[in-house]
Amino acid sequence: MTTERQGISWLKPTVTMVILVGCAISMLTYGPRSALGLFLQPMTEARGWSREVFALSIAIQNIMWGIGQPIAGAIADRYGTARVLAGGGVIYAAGLYIMAHAEAPLWLHVSAGVLIGLGIAASSFSIVITAFARTVSPGKRTVAFGIGTAAGSLGQFVFAPLGQGLIEGFGWTQALVILGAMMFLVPLLAPVLAGRSHAPAANEAQQSFREALSEAFGHRSYVLLVLGFFVCGFHVAFITTHLPPYIADVGIDPKWGAWAIAVIGLFNVIGSLMSGVFSASWSKPYLLSFIYFARAIVITIFVMTPPSAASILVFGAAMGLLWLSTVPPTTGLITVMFGVRYMGTLYGFVFLSHQVGAFIGVWLGGLLYDATGSYDAVWWVSVALGVAAAIIHWPISERPVARLENAG
Repeated sequence: MTTERQGISWLKPTVTMVILVGCAISMLTYGPRSALGLFLQPMTEARGWSREVFALSIAIQNIMWGIGQPIAGAIADRYGTARVLAGGGVIYAAGLYIMAHAEAPLWLHVSAGVLIGLGIAASSFSIVITAFARTVSPGKRTVAFGIGTAAGSLGQFVFAPLGQGLIEGFGWTQALVILGAMMFLVPLLAPVLAGRSHAPAANEAQQSFREALSEAFGHRSYVLLVLGFFVCGFHVAFITTHLPPYIADVGIDPKWGAWAIAVIGLFNVIGSLMSGVFSASWSKPYLLSFIYFARAIVITIFVMTPPSAASILVFGAAMGLLWLSTVPPTTGLITVMFGVRYMGTLYGFVFLSHQVGAFIGVWLGGLLYDATGSYDAVWWVSVALGVAAAIIHWPISERPVARLENAG
């Protein structure tokens, strides 16, 4: 495979520079969206909206992120990651600014939902690890994927308390404006990750975009991977959005909601790095089955334990280890099965399933809370889905498709 660097030939970025800058972008873009649950209570109270209104906006955000991901990935595969990242950063900033001034549910749905969703699709760690896949040698890719994912989690750790501090210091409106201004750093950093997939690697036969999609969706293991990632999205989105208000509902100081999200982000740095390392030598399907089953156990213990600051922090730490640790083995399986030529596109469709799960998790949480005054039903649905995902990933085959085996 050859990689074109356009417009920044004078930079000649090294692998280390690409990883460092990619991690900075992952941190910047994943951080604010993971802290949006902190705005649910103050914003709905100020506007007189139900929780379902806010939850629907975040649900729309997740589905737009999912719909936009394969499109952004395909554009990055064809035209380069720098342009996609830069455009995504600008759209993200616009979404946060408009959200700050949304006085009707429609504008909340447009800003927090459509714009932020599309902005994240084009600027998140999903696009960053596409650049990593082209730059890093095959033996070290899952480690690099783990590092890029961990950086996003570090953003969650930093932006959760930062977001709460901004809300307390400046009010929720100005907090959103400040977060939006930070997104303009992404276009400034993006040129370091310039480049696109231009030709197949030595062991990859020439393949069209349509042929790549047909091959992937005709492959049983890829379909199972798509189905299983739905559960990851359900868990992550439901907990990110509804854990802070759940904590306030049970009579615990809302600051622990921010700290719970922060602790998840901190421990996910460890979990993502460990997952990246383990994925390089362990069975990726079995590792994924373990992660999802462990999530089911952790959620069960949390729901059955009397709530306290200590139980919240322990839950955050345990879930953090399992949070985005699914990404390195999932992306690693895609590159093993199909190579890196259409990595952005194929991961994009897997991620679309993730975001469909996220849409349902966020929206269902708000809907059932408004109907019953409790999140209990959604917690138990999360447990059942964790067990189902563990079963789905177990039979996935970790080997290249025939096209790559024959070419090798």
